[in-house]
Amino acid sequence: MRLSREVKTGILAIGAILLFVFGYSYLKGTNLLEKNRTFYVKYDNVEGLAKSAPVTINGLKVGKVANIDFENQSGGLVVEFTVEKDFDFSQNSLVRIYSSGIIGGKSLGIYPEYNPNNIAESGDTLRGEIEDGMLSAVTKALGPLEKKVNNTLSTVDTLLLAFTDIVDAPTRDNLKNAINNLNTTLNSLSGVSNKLNRVLGENSDKLDRTFTNLDVTTENFAKFSDSLAQIETGQMIADLEAFTSKLNTVITRVDNGEGSVGKLLKDEELYENLTGASQQLEQLLQDLKLNPKRYVHFSLFGKKNKEYDPPEDPNK
Repeated sequence: MRLSREVKTGILAIGAILLFVFGYSYLKGTNLLEKNRTFYVKYDNVEGLAKSAPVTINGLKVGKVANIDFENQSGGLVVEFTVEKDFDFSQNSLVRIYSSGIIGGKSLGIYPEYNPNNIAESGDTLRGEIEDGMLSAVTKALGPLEKKVNNTLSTVDTLLLAFTDIVDAPTRDNLKNAINNLNTTLNSLSGVSNKLNRVLGENSDKLDRTFTNLDVTTENFAKFSDSLAQIETGQMIADLEAFTSKLNTVITRVDNGEGSVGKLLKDEELYENLTGASQQLEQLLQDLKLNPKRYVHFSLFGKKNKEYDPPEDPNK
């Protein structure tokens, strides 16, 4: 049976339309010949997620984002994505928006939970989450550091203000004068050091002899110390104790009136006799002084001696 021209034209038109739809869907990443499951997830912000973005499970691409649209007038978003792989996961699985690279854009990752009693079916809405991007993570990490830097800058600013208040014009002048005085002192110390070096150089021989004599003195002192160490201190102390004992005995005898010294000190009669003898000797010497001819005379003709006349005042 031969087909008419109109039927052939209609068949070609339908084929062209089907081919156009299939090609358009294929170019959009949808294969009409494959059986895909469709899921939904809600977000307040999709962080730049675009249509046809890959959907992965453990890093393996299993689908793509089919559509992103507003859920309601409050700005909530609903992301529609398809899963091409025949991989089952539960309804409690998490769908997270994450960065696939520095310049790779955003992707949708499924973090599956395996529960055979609660398998997700096509058309289910899953839980959504947004992973912090690199900049967000860096910003969060730098947040506490920023506070510390601000506090440090405030402290430094306070210190600079305080330092500026302290270091006024008079203080700066004083600092300059102190530095000048320090330079003068250092120059003086340098001069003293040079003089000391010159004196040491000029008297090096004397210093050598002095140290030599000091060594000899030290050696002699060491010998003297050895001699002192060799002295029998025990025997010396014993002799000293014996001498002290004898001295105590002598003193005791003298105190008791024994011996000549004891009798001299203790015998009153002997003391009075000595006193009387002393007085008589004094009178004799006085009379000899007044009348020397009575005791010493010389005569060629045998002159008769005068009789003794006692003086009126014995003290004259």
